[in-house]
Amino acid sequence: MEIGLNTLYNIGSNYSIKLNKDEILVYEDDPLRKNKTTDEKKQENTSQKKELEKSKSSKELSQDEKRLVGDLQARDMEVRSHEAAHQSGGAATGGASYTYQQGPDGKMYAIGGEVSVSMRGGSTPDESIRNAMAVIASAMAPSDPSSQDFAVASSARVMMMKAQQQKSKEIQNELLGKETYKSEAEKNNNEKEEPSRIDVPA
Repeated sequence: MEIGLNTLYNIGSNYSIKLNKDEILVYEDDPLRKNKTTDEKKQENTSQKKELEKSKSSKELSQDEKRLVGDLQARDMEVRSHEAAHQSGGAATGGASYTYQQGPDGKMYAIGGEVSVSMRGGSTPDESIRNAMAVIASAMAPSDPSSQDFAVASSARVMMMKAQQQKSKEIQNELLGKETYKSEAEKNNNEKEEPSRIDVPA
């Protein structure tokens, strides 16, 4: 097994081994190592004190700071559940993104958030209506929708009404087409029933 000298020195040897004039091994205290060890201990003690002060200061919050931390924790839970409700609506296109604030305890709390929602038309009025309904469901899913949520739902309702109007026009045109065909067919049938008169000169 090989151990480097620096390793031996670092693991606590406070002495050095030397040969004296008679070439006998002599152990001598290493004054540099002793001083260094004392300095290192002072530095360690200082850094430990600083860490203790930091942990004490974070543990010992004032009443106002504790109240603020409580408010931030409540807001964090509210924001996260609000955004989770949006995601469950069916029109969300990805995860939620949050805006954070650091509390007096050093932790980060979500104070705002958003979820992207896809408001796209469809290739048919029925598809557009389904898409609009999914957007409305996503926007209004939280128990306490924000003004932005109401605005998104309102835009989706406008899109849905336009799709419903388009669908009504298509149904109306289809019915009119059938009515036109039916009246034309009746007209043609009536003409066939009446015998044609041909005047022949006598």
